[in-house]
Amino acid sequence: MDNLSELLQPIADWFSSLGTPEPIVHWGHPLMMTIVVFVMGSFVGVAGWRSRVLTEANTEAAIASRADHRKTAPLMYFFLAAGYTGGILSLVMQHEPILSSPHFWTGSIVLVLLTINAIIAATGFIGNKAVSRTIHAYVGSIALGLLFFHAILGLKLGLSI
Repeated sequence: MDNLSELLQPIADWFSSLGTPEPIVHWGHPLMMTIVVFVMGSFVGVAGWRSRVLTEANTEAAIASRADHRKTAPLMYFFLAAGYTGGILSLVMQHEPILSSPHFWTGSIVLVLLTINAIIAATGFIGNKAVSRTIHAYVGSIALGLLFFHAILGLKLGLSI
């Protein structure tokens, strides 16, 4: 067992004491994250890109898409961070190594990328610069693409446990 697992074992033991059925411990994280990644992630990505593409063609639609992106992206980030934590605890509860899992590393990279994007957006795109908005769009797209790959790794992991 790695040091991270040992550190988190008391928390995992507390959750285990709740008597959560094994199928929920095993498949709860993947089910919830599938919804977040494929439904919310796709919506956030499409809304963000739609607001960029429609800026000149249809201002009202671009404004509506930007508003949808602004409302949904922080919720998606929160659910991904919570799911990340739940996924790690699920691995500890199932006595699986954490740090040797490619699924753990892709999830970690996604959260770093989305944190960078959150900082860019929180700064007002560093003075509302077009280059900052472009970086934000591409970093978000890379994160979303990586999330889809992350889901494949997660399915592989879930089936192997």
